[in-house]
Amino acid sequence: MSALKVAIVTGAGSGIGRACALALMKAGFSLVLAGRRKDALEDTAKQGKEFGKSIVVPSDMTNPDSIAAMFAKTMETFGRLDVIFNNAGMGAPTIPLEDISLAQWQAVVDTNLTGPFLCTQHAFRIMKDQTPQGGRIINNGSLSAYAPRPFSSPYTATKHAITGLTRATSLDGRAYNIACGQIDVGNAATEMTERMTGGVPQPRGDKMVEPRMDVQNVADAIVFMATRPLDANALFLNIMATQMPFVGRG
Repeated sequence: MSALKVAIVTGAGSGIGRACALALMKAGFSLVLAGRRKDALEDTAKQGKEFGKSIVVPSDMTNPDSIAAMFAKTMETFGRLDVIFNNAGMGAPTIPLEDISLAQWQAVVDTNLTGPFLCTQHAFRIMKDQTPQGGRIINNGSLSAYAPRPFSSPYTATKHAITGLTRATSLDGRAYNIACGQIDVGNAATEMTERMTGGVPQPRGDKMVEPRMDVQNVADAIVFMATRPLDANALFLNIMATQMPFVGRG
């Protein structure tokens, strides 16, 4: 890229976030690596050092002040923002709906929904005021936005809500050349999905080992979404393991 392009990736210390951050650096972006664990973020930065510039900004997506500080550091360092990938997320324990505590529910909502909303607000303010105006917001959804897994009500509810946030953001961003899209991932091979190799609950009541795909497939998809010209938008993109039980699951 001939001009400076800046991207924020939340949850950049591992899994999908790390893979996507590295891929964006290879594609020519300068990266703001955000997440809770400084050591993990520094490892991501080290792996991407040969590709381009990055800064490590330890951040808590459940803390509004921490989120504000992340954006302030981004502007202090780079002076603009072109892409944010709202990737950081979590789930509650896989227990019956009636046994989920309010604290467990609120932790998932704060991380998966309120955090991306606050990040979107900050990104809007920056992207509206910068020259050239505009930018791109990418939300990490899930196949749960279409069909839930057993015992996943907090996670599934937030991912359905993320779909609503994506649509509303895309609409509200039109006037300012701000594009918003969502990637829905199914069974990328990361630490978070390692449990699938031992079997996960299925709707019919049994457990089954589920196929996974290389996380690089997700990273490649994010680069595709992030590098579209702003007159084009991948509003929803689904990338999934071909043989996972989703289409017709049940």
